[in-house]
Amino acid sequence: MAPPPSPLAVLPLTAIIRSLMTTTISSSPVLLGPSMAVMSAMAHSTNPILNPDRNPILKYFLKKTFYAQYCAGENEPEVRRTVSSLKQIGFSGVILGYAREVVLTPAQTADLASCTAEGQAADECIRNEINPWARGTLETVRLADEGDFVALKFTGAGRQALYTLSKRLPPSPALAEAIDSVCRLAAERGVRLLFDAEQQAVQAGIDDWTVEYMRRFNSGGRAVVYGTYQAYLKAAPEILSRHLAVARREGFALGVKLVRGAYLGSDPRHLIHDTKADTDAAYDGIAAALLRGSWSGPLVRPEGIASDDQFPCVSLVLASHNRESVLKARAIIDAGQSVTEVAFAQLQGMADEVSCELVAPTSTPATAGQKNEKSLVPNRLKAYKYLVWGSTGECMKYLLRRAHENRDAVERTRSGRDAMRAELWRRLRGVFGLST
Repeated sequence: MAPPPSPLAVLPLTAIIRSLMTTTISSSPVLLGPSMAVMSAMAHSTNPILNPDRNPILKYFLKKTFYAQYCAGENEPEVRRTVSSLKQIGFSGVILGYAREVVLTPAQTADLASCTAEGQAADECIRNEINPWARGTLETVRLADEGDFVALKFTGAGRQALYTLSKRLPPSPALAEAIDSVCRLAAERGVRLLFDAEQQAVQAGIDDWTVEYMRRFNSGGRAVVYGTYQAYLKAAPEILSRHLAVARREGFALGVKLVRGAYLGSDPRHLIHDTKADTDAAYDGIAAALLRGSWSGPLVRPEGIASDDQFPCVSLVLASHNRESVLKARAIIDAGQSVTEVAFAQLQGMADEVSCELVAPTSTPATAGQKNEKSLVPNRLKAYKYLVWGSTGECMKYLLRRAHENRDAVERTRSGRDAMRAELWRRLRGVFGLST
């Protein structure tokens, strides 16, 4: 059996055409500006005509195009169909997030402290912000299958979360109970939780909470809770090394989701590496050290950790659209040098040429008795797609962020466009018997 002609051959034709459309728009200076202006208006307007949940014509168009490209569905049946289709392609599972976000008025943002004391403001925060966040996150955990991941953003719980995180305080009692219930349900169902990184104004608080919940739920060498580490931050190796040391001393597994970084436009510039090459080197160096389970590269052994101390138990999610980084990690794994549980992850609808290469069957050399033929074996790498669920209107802000990300990574977007164009052309040639 010959190897498949292209990793993208596993995708249905509708996905190829839809992806080609979105990447063409995202990589075009002429089309992207107007498209983003329209999406921004839909994401922030209160006009019912611009609300996809109230305008059936607009909803139909979005549901068949941008929504289908990046999102899982509006309800349980739709989500399960999407997840099932991804697993049939060969993905190990999904990273599922809930799209609904709390939108605060300027007055509410300016007076966050008022929601932390007992009284009407605190009750309103619990009723309108924390409880809906908890219900949506719990429902997301229920939608996920065993072995899947659920991504959650603490600031989605509203003002109490924003205030306590910014002051590096423990979560309020109501929020603590909400987070506890999510963690307990995830542990019961065999679902893993990815605590998202956010802006630096609240990130130190998020790190505090993440380590605390790892202490409580990452026992027996199994990670339920994962923290997110942004390699574009100069301090990322030091922070990660410190957390590794805590995990080693206290005997819990450290869940690590490694990303390059998502807040370049809002985080203080001096905290971020000066060049993209520096960020790439930090990402690849951290990934290599974690895969090999060694204090090496950017990870420096903290004081108090003896040289003969065993490296802590780590579960790793390498979230990257960068093909070079993925190939470097694969080389370590293929060489048998990795001692760490690892999963690869990309956003749904983006970098599909990288994702499909991860799940494509691999060819093995001919064995004795075979006539120089190669056989295909299932790929043993674990690859996941990140996608959100919610109504079309609830997902608009998420879709807008994906549009911004495509704009800021033009070369990658063009690479995706060219890959989809080549795959479509390959299939058209195959129809006429010109090529397979």
